[in-house]
Amino acid sequence: MTPPIDLADPERALAVAYAPANKRPGLSAIFALDERFGGIVSSTSEPMIGLMRLAWWREALEKLGREPAPAEPLLARIAGAVLPHDITGAALAGIEDGWAALIDGEPDADAIARHGRARGGNLFSAAARLLGALDARLPVAGEVWALADLGFRHSNAQVRAAALARARQLADALPPGRWATPARPLAALFVLARQDARAKRRTQARPDRLLRMLALRLMGR
Repeated sequence: MTPPIDLADPERALAVAYAPANKRPGLSAIFALDERFGGIVSSTSEPMIGLMRLAWWREALEKLGREPAPAEPLLARIAGAVLPHDITGAALAGIEDGWAALIDGEPDADAIARHGRARGGNLFSAAARLLGALDARLPVAGEVWALADLGFRHSNAQVRAAALARARQLADALPPGRWATPARPLAALFVLARQDARAKRRTQARPDRLLRMLALRLMGR
């Protein structure tokens, strides 16, 4: 079996470890794609160049399944470990739109909402399909996760505050309840994001955070 991809985010890596062994390569590839998009945005000083780089990925993803994967290791991994789970490259390409929303100037409220919806909602939807998780809360949980992440990564304090405020609003509106086993790798990230939306700082991989993820995995809450 192809091993999972090493991820920069330790909490996403732990979420992958909570997935069934045969799903880990695909789940790690989805998260690695998101990390790749984030790297493009964070390293972009010229918006047009950044948008062009993102557009290349979008086009390449949309072609997956219709044409052979180009000579790019991550795309080859996605073709081999993600697409067989009835996930299209076009569905994954939707994640790019959330990152593109951040490039051209400081994001306004609409761009922040678009980031959460397109990045987090599409990512969690694709990952849920891969995991066989049917919980209808997961797309919104993904929005909360993406917005909370933006709330601690963006350089503009106003953008951070707006992202966290929207994350709180969405998290509060989600119906409570136990998460079924297939959904728990994603739900573990959501519970941390819900916590982060009300925090003043975030230190990833802190022992109490990892214990919270473990508790979710074991009990579903």
